[in-house]
Amino acid sequence: MRVVFEVPEQDGSVYKTESLWAEPVGETGYRLRNVPFEVFGFSEQDVVAVQEKNGILVVVGIVARGGHSTYRLVLPDDTTEEKFLKDWAALSELGCTYERATRRFVAIDVPPHADIYAVYRALEEGEKTQLWEFEEAHCGHLEPEPRPQ
Repeated sequence: MRVVFEVPEQDGSVYKTESLWAEPVGETGYRLRNVPFEVFGFSEQDVVAVQEKNGILVVVGIVARGGHSTYRLVLPDDTTEEKFLKDWAALSELGCTYERATRRFVAIDVPPHADIYAVYRALEEGEKTQLWEFEEAHCGHLEPEPRPQ
């Protein structure tokens, strides 16, 4: 099943839409089953509230967070698949997965068990060494509990 996000302009009008796979949860929620490419503030495994508009399920809010975080990469024009997979290895080892919109545009899912700080350092290092540019779409990781002194 698909749910649709309306991506707004600054004036509130709808700029474009993005649809994601989702599965029903309870009577009114839908759990996101892939990584958002365009919308901010949502991640895979979040449960969203929807409203039906002309037979389409449009996301109107969040019901529950899934604990995942979402980042996006833009790769340089000359990046080959072989080079990307080599550069990606550090993030893969941290538990991240990715989906591709295009050859150069990649959405990253960071699962709850991953060390979000190590992931962010790897993303920053990749940007610093010009492997990619990145943006944070949603950080869903909880702050770690303070350690006893």
